Amino acid sequence: MANIPLYLLCIMVLLASNSIHSHSQQDEFFYAGFNEAATNITLNGGAVIEHKGIIRLTNDTERVLGHAFYSTPIHFKNKTTTKAFSFSTSFAFAIVPQYPKLGGHGFAFTISPSKTLSNGYPSQYLGLLNPHDLGNFSNHLFAVEFDTVQDFEFNDINDNHVGINLNNMVSNKSVKACFFTDGSENKQVQIQDLNLKSGSVIQAWIDYDSSRSIIEVRLSPTSSKPSSPILSYQVDLTPIFKETMYVGFSSSTGLLSGSHYIMGWSFKINGESKTLSLKNLPSLSSHNTRTRKALILGLTISFVILIVLTTGLAFYFKMKNNDVIEAWELEVGPHRFPYKELKQATRGFKDKNLLGFGGFGKVYKGVLPDSKTEIAVKQISQESRQGLQEFISEIETIGKLRHRNLVQLLGWCRKRNDLILVYDFMENGSLDKYIFEQPRAILRWEERFRIIKGVASGLVYLHEEWEQTVIHRDVKAGNVLLDSEMNARLGDFGLAKLYDHGENPSTTRVVGTLGYLAPELTRTGKPTTSSDVFAFGALLLEVVCGRRPIEPKALPEELVLVDWVWDRLRLGAALEIVDPKLAGVYDEVEVLLVIKVGLLCSEDSLERRPTMKQVVRYLEGELPLPELDVFGVKKGGGGRQFEGMYPMSPFFESVNTWSSTGGYDSSLSLSGGR
Repeated sequence: MANIPLYLLCIMVLLASNSIHSHSQQDEFFYAGFNEAATNITLNGGAVIEHKGIIRLTNDTERVLGHAFYSTPIHFKNKTTTKAFSFSTSFAFAIVPQYPKLGGHGFAFTISPSKTLSNGYPSQYLGLLNPHDLGNFSNHLFAVEFDTVQDFEFNDINDNHVGINLNNMVSNKSVKACFFTDGSENKQVQIQDLNLKSGSVIQAWIDYDSSRSIIEVRLSPTSSKPSSPILSYQVDLTPIFKETMYVGFSSSTGLLSGSHYIMGWSFKINGESKTLSLKNLPSLSSHNTRTRKALILGLTISFVILIVLTTGLAFYFKMKNNDVIEAWELEVGPHRFPYKELKQATRGFKDKNLLGFGGFGKVYKGVLPDSKTEIAVKQISQESRQGLQEFISEIETIGKLRHRNLVQLLGWCRKRNDLILVYDFMENGSLDKYIFEQPRAILRWEERFRIIKGVASGLVYLHEEWEQTVIHRDVKAGNVLLDSEMNARLGDFGLAKLYDHGENPSTTRVVGTLGYLAPELTRTGKPTTSSDVFAFGALLLEVVCGRRPIEPKALPEELVLVDWVWDRLRLGAALEIVDPKLAGVYDEVEVLLVIKVGLLCSEDSLERRPTMKQVVRYLEGELPLPELDVFGVKKGGGGRQFEGMYPMSPFFESVNTWSSTGGYDSSLSLSGGR
């Protein structure tokens, strides 16, 4: 060093200083609002920077994703030890759903190898992933989700939660949205609920301590960072992180949509990020006020134009019949409801009467004004695949079905492009709420046994006793509805296929729900009564075990319900799989009978499955059960179906993994959010 000239030492010091400064600029940033011209933010999809510096990830547009990432990659690993650095971030956000009662899809803070997330689905999975890369270690994805929809596919705890996700949409750990109030001299620390979809501004803090390998998440409606986290998770993020990663936010919308806003953002590597002062951030309310003023001005101008056109429009509507009746409408049954009656019954199709969304549209609860009869009204979306011809076919055929264990189609209505179906309203909702959720009352074994026998009876009617053979194609707990006396009614015939007795069903695209699809469907594409029997077998095991046919969070040997039950039965421990909510109170003979019938229905080979009429006789004790080869190599079809479905079939179009909320539509769900 003594031989190095002084001026060279100065240059070296300056270069080192600049290098350190440049590096620090990549590892820390602070935004109290976002200036479109000055920010280092990359936007993708529907994300925009709105007036006054607010990032809006999504709006009310359906099926769109929104990404906002810091443009410069961040160094997340020590080059020497390759261990992940600690990091800290805080941000202020607000969620304004289109339907406050139902929420939207939520959003996620994300650390990813990419700032585009090009494989993310625009209508599911928070715009992060797609069905083919769920759970892959190659994702290198860390996310903290702020979710406002309960998605049963991913075991969400409720529709207002925060979760930590690693490479997957199933949260490694999650809690309901809440915050801790720090204690003072007179007050103790208290936990307060927090409504993510309230539209109010909330600040979040996410801290990762590399030395302790722990992630902590905090929330608060104020600028003060709570001392206690609401969510802590022990994990070493070193395997998740690459050397450089991108940080940002991701969201998507489906049939449930809403606006997701980010008002400010702070981030720091190996240190605590700066807490945001909410009062110094762009105001969402003032932003909305400006929008409303512009809207009022636009409406005023429109009103002036409207007055000019009033006379012409009045004459036009006087000459034109508002509800032109076509020839087919005079011939088709059942009862045709006047549109005004259904509008009055649902109070103008108000949001508070909305039971849920689905791929075919919306379902409302209604009360007929004259008879005071409660009804369920399915308003078919104009974007639905169910067009006019399918609508006519459904009301001509399904409308004629009459059985005590089937949901009754009461009638229909058409007003211009509005297609509406009217069903019996089932007071106690769907069976899946009692099996998989925490209901107000536990479903006793006697009730469960009666319910499955009722569904079996309904399927016998569909398969053999009506004038045509009806294949339901979506038998599952979510489509079994319970009336006021807890009697089972099989509903949702949106996927049903009909053909004459003795005919072979035609090849079709495979639709239904993963875990209930018979193995032969992915090879032949032909639905049969036996494929309904396979799904009914899965339903029987659901009712006994209190879990779904595919359980992503289960141990590997318990992933596929059918295979797990076979293993337990082979070991002579079948009663170990009985739903713990029953607390041991059940008839062992009946439980073992249902387990064995469920496994018999779940045979790989459709030739070995019983008919539904045989199933009813087994359950009633009128027919002895055949012996099950529990020690053979054969198992149920769930495992192979789950592993090989996608590449096997040219007929396969999509799998409906949405669960029903009310059961009036196969894709009717509040769980499609992710």
